[in-house]
Amino acid sequence: MTPPEYDRHRVVQAFVAPGKIALNSLPPLALYVHFPWCVRKCPYCDFNSHEWKGERFPENDYLGALRADLEQALPLVWGRQVHTVFIGGGTPSLLSAGGLDRLLSDVRALLPLDADAEITMEANPGTFEAEKFAQFRASGINRLSVGIQSFNERHLKALGRIHDSSDAHRAVEIAARHFENFNLDLMFALPQQTLDECRADVERALSFDPPHLSLYHLTLEPNTLFAKYPPALPDDDASADMQDWIHERTAAAGYERYEVSAYAKPHRQCKHNLNYWRFGDYLGIGAGAHSKLSFAHRIVRQARYKHPTTFIEKARAGSPVEDEREVGPHDLPFEFMLNALRLTEGFPVHRFIERTGLAITAIEPALREAEQRGLIARDHERIAPTPLGQRFLNDLQALFLNERDA
Repeated sequence: MTPPEYDRHRVVQAFVAPGKIALNSLPPLALYVHFPWCVRKCPYCDFNSHEWKGERFPENDYLGALRADLEQALPLVWGRQVHTVFIGGGTPSLLSAGGLDRLLSDVRALLPLDADAEITMEANPGTFEAEKFAQFRASGINRLSVGIQSFNERHLKALGRIHDSSDAHRAVEIAARHFENFNLDLMFALPQQTLDECRADVERALSFDPPHLSLYHLTLEPNTLFAKYPPALPDDDASADMQDWIHERTAAAGYERYEVSAYAKPHRQCKHNLNYWRFGDYLGIGAGAHSKLSFAHRIVRQARYKHPTTFIEKARAGSPVEDEREVGPHDLPFEFMLNALRLTEGFPVHRFIERTGLAITAIEPALREAEQRGLIARDHERIAPTPLGQRFLNDLQALFLNERDA
């Protein structure tokens, strides 16, 4: 059997060989760590999460697999500084305080982590313990993302959440006590939700004065319980009224809407997510994690094995990556625009050139059509979606998909 170290050396050599694009510099690098277990699978969730039905998930085995995964990936990012870390799931707040400390110690030992790196962990209210979260903060977590979804008891039950309204309040209070920087996740256009109920949820969130809010429109994703048994959702007019009110209310409260569903106080934007939307690089480790990595002459995407047991076995054997592909020049414009157009600020023209290795003329026909339809505004320095383009973002993005398929 060929040793994994030899295979990785061969892959690295292939990545640094001449290719179809030329990047003058590499974009910023982030680290994503996936934790695949949760207490209960929510009916709307299409993330790679698995209910753990035993008394305790195999924490030590998984942490060992994460370290092995990271060690195998090191040659692909050698010498590159990591600017942000995001621990997502699943429910990573199920980790013990000692387990999280071990994970972050491994990350610091193996990667050159920026001294001011933003380190975020997702947490669900049903898993909050004040002492444990104080220890999480002491281990180095400096930003918490709390999955509230709603403060309304009826809606929490409809969403299959394991917490109730009092748990949600307590979780936010603990987050605010231990973290200067935190985000609250809420959803709107929930089953049978009224505009007044949406307003009540947002007002309750604002009463805690969070530095960041993520306000998502509930969508019925394929391969979820909600897709199989669709609940009664507000119609398009009702959900549009909710969204319009959210934009107005958050602006009045001092939040800038800087992305489709993201609202932040000044200087509190999520740096990790901004890196995604600006087509930066990210190394993803853990079950089902995805990576986008740039080299001088190519951009590569990877996906890890999704099932936790399989991932642990493969990581131990030195081969956690299930799928690996190069993103060709034909696909790069659409992949860039799919991310960059989510930002209300749009993007500077030079970023498209720097991050794709292509000339801006590669997307000129689609840009011209988008401009004629009033979906973007542009000059020689910047391209940005208009308010109309933000409202009909899928239609705007599809123009660049159509160009790819032409």
